[in-house]
Amino acid sequence: MKIYIDGKFFGERDAKVSVFDHGLLYGDGIFEGIRAYNGRVFKLREHIDRLFCSAKAILLNIPLSHATMMKAVVDTLRANRIRDGYVRLLVTRGPGTLGLNPNRCKKPCVIIIAGKIQLYPEAYYVKGMEIVTVPTTRNLHSALNPAIKSLNYLNNILAKIEANQAGCEEAVMLNAEGYVAECTGDNLFIVKAGELFTPPLSAGALYGITRATVIALAKAAGYPVSEPNLTRYDLFNADECFLTGTGAEMVPVVKIDGRVIGNGKPGSVTKKLVKSYHALTNETGEPIYV
Repeated sequence: MKIYIDGKFFGERDAKVSVFDHGLLYGDGIFEGIRAYNGRVFKLREHIDRLFCSAKAILLNIPLSHATMMKAVVDTLRANRIRDGYVRLLVTRGPGTLGLNPNRCKKPCVIIIAGKIQLYPEAYYVKGMEIVTVPTTRNLHSALNPAIKSLNYLNNILAKIEANQAGCEEAVMLNAEGYVAECTGDNLFIVKAGELFTPPLSAGALYGITRATVIALAKAAGYPVSEPNLTRYDLFNADECFLTGTGAEMVPVVKIDGRVIGNGKPGSVTKKLVKSYHALTNETGEPIYV
């Protein structure tokens, strides 16, 4: 594996960052997860746009231009001869001192790792998965805005631990007001009477690129889509439920907090959207090999 660090490629053994990097010391940095399908990088521009938005929100100056960052992602995939895979792109504040002051970090660090990923077992995509609501709530907008994909993911990790302790792979996270925000790494949708509902971004949901893609596909297929505040009651009484994310893609949910969703099997609307999503990922994106 060849890993990109600040414009150069290194083997796994030689790919290193400073122990004084504030990304390591304080989680001071941002990241994106990006997928490649059939020799193309899916929604690359949208991912880089979001990276720059996260950087702006935390006053982090990315040392590459938008176009150069896109090229670096493609080059990393090409260097690793990947046609179908996953990219983890990170920008840290860079090496500094043991103190918090970010002004002591003179140069941000850009890291790109390209490899393979399978977030969930294949059986979940066929039969659906069970999830639970956990006590850990989503970050407040006034504390650390959930729209920022920062390297400080402890909020999500604590919720994931609680899900694992309950015997589940994923968890529903509520916000401080008790409304559904999202899951630990995925956005959430429900289907009721042929209409799609997903929590609003204001509830603490990530500005998910897969989320936006699915909303567009649903509307194109004639399904109404709205973004109201949702409660656990709404989830329990949904006809269908599924999760979306770059790593997860689209995974059906058939049970929440012990309540069977619909008939306990992946629903017809979910299946139709999954098919449309896979067709889109296979046909569009930034070419890796030209």
